[in-house]
Amino acid sequence: MSTKKLLVLLGVLIAATFLITACAGAQGEPGPAGSAGPAGPQGEPGPAASATDLTCTECHNDTALISSKRASWQESLHGSGTAFIEEGGNQSCAFCHSGATFSASVAKGLAFNAVESGDANPTHQDCRTCHQIHTSYTSADWALETDAAVTTVTSGATFDGGSGNLCANCHQARRYMANFVDKTDPTKYAVTTRFNTHYSVQVDTLMGTIDVNTPLGVDGKPGGHYSMVENTCVGCHMGEADNHRFEPQISTCVTCHADAENYDVNGAVTAFEEKVTQLHDALVAKGLINEDGTNIVKNADGSPVLLDAPQASALFVYHLIEEDGSNSVHNPNYFNALVDASLEALK
Repeated sequence: MSTKKLLVLLGVLIAATFLITACAGAQGEPGPAGSAGPAGPQGEPGPAASATDLTCTECHNDTALISSKRASWQESLHGSGTAFIEEGGNQSCAFCHSGATFSASVAKGLAFNAVESGDANPTHQDCRTCHQIHTSYTSADWALETDAAVTTVTSGATFDGGSGNLCANCHQARRYMANFVDKTDPTKYAVTTRFNTHYSVQVDTLMGTIDVNTPLGVDGKPGGHYSMVENTCVGCHMGEADNHRFEPQISTCVTCHADAENYDVNGAVTAFEEKVTQLHDALVAKGLINEDGTNIVKNADGSPVLLDAPQASALFVYHLIEEDGSNSVHNPNYFNALVDASLEALK
């Protein structure tokens, strides 16, 4: 075949191809999938996984990291206390008395007076109450739920004590003397069996913010354990070893009190206890408390006991000492000034 004829034939074929393509219809639905082909050869095995590859082992390992903290915690009131059973279901108590409610409330930025309901299944304080357990599954889970500064509900003062801020959410006054102003005479205070701040009032005593200051003429000031101790509550009660019994550490005390062998540094606690005995006796003599320290709430004629501000303050201070629980150690100057002024008010 000549070259000329071959070129003509090739041109015809190309033209036919364009013509057929232009006349093609829309693409139809795909047909059914064919059967699977044979399996390919098995690949090389990957490296074997080991426990060290798991982030969980940062906490869950063959050390006593968790078991030692748990053992100490079980000896503390946070771990062994049973108040959560009675109070955790109450709306006004659940924030502090149910560990789960505390954790959930802190996450929402709520204070104890903003909780809307009690906990139907209350728990005592445990690891999850204070720490961010099982959020990252690494040792970062030991981080505290919060260390943000706390504005106290009753006084409105701001407590900013580092890691101790976590504690401050609960360890503050729930009541002030102002809660007991008589409804018929605003210059008097009606005494009840709960004429006190409620237990665990340490934030207010550390800062000197109890509302008896003005009636007693006391200048309330923060104590050294607030202004000088790093991380405040945590610094004193847990120490460098993070002791979860929460017992104050003498090893921390000697940082400032070099000769301290116990909490009665230079006999300060003994001297204070003697003053408290005097206050007790003065209140008994005035007919304001019984020998066992309980309040007398009714007069001989059955009428309620109403007190003016100075005497009411003296009674409030007596119970404040028990609610704080430190025998003045949290703020020695403040406690001694309160007791001295109370004794003077009862003369």
